[in-house]
Amino acid sequence: MNMDKFSFYKEHPKSCDPKDFWGQVKRTVNGKPVSKEQIDMIVEAAAAGLLLDSEDVLLDICCGNGALTNLFFERCRGGLGVDFSEYLISIANQNFAKETISEYLLEDVVEFCLAPKSAANFTKALCYGSFSYLEHAQAKKMLKALYDNFPHLKRVFIGNLPDRKLIKLFYGDTPVEPQLANDPGSAIGIWRTKEQFVEMVGSDRWKVEFRRMPENYYAAHYRYDAVLIRL
Repeated sequence: MNMDKFSFYKEHPKSCDPKDFWGQVKRTVNGKPVSKEQIDMIVEAAAAGLLLDSEDVLLDICCGNGALTNLFFERCRGGLGVDFSEYLISIANQNFAKETISEYLLEDVVEFCLAPKSAANFTKALCYGSFSYLEHAQAKKMLKALYDNFPHLKRVFIGNLPDRKLIKLFYGDTPVEPQLANDPGSAIGIWRTKEQFVEMVGSDRWKVEFRRMPENYYAAHYRYDAVLIRL
């Protein structure tokens, strides 16, 4: 991952109140943190896609400050969150880490998946709202590593993906340059069609199921979710 492109992600959280967990990770609408109702929709959708239960051990990729991750850990045995932002991981460990149940690790997520340092038997994995910021080659590498290096991983939920076919619903009449839609360092990251996503996943590892959030979810009109199921 090109760290220079994501300096905003690493520096913006420091400008927020230490307890403004949604503002720190830009889970906002018009600059205001999203409502509890919206957060609950995210948790319910991802938990359903993962078939998350009390016996699962969860890996959260790009966990940020752990505020969302913690809501999933409460529904299972716990697990590990990984992120490359030192500040956000410090927030996660200060507020959400629980001894023997949950841990938050500072590391590049692709490098972690390529050489996982944890011996935990992860059964489910989550990447919510961050996959579009991975460059194409890195994203493919991570998806393959999740399959190869985590043999107990049954399902992966990749949420809030911007749909290339619906890009005009976000930008309206504003012209969108192709390079912007393909830039992992832009505000939205890379816009991918479902077909492009399936091509990245590969047909010999994961079965892909696509889902959309309820209409009253704030980004439902231009984003989709993907569930990967081990073949």
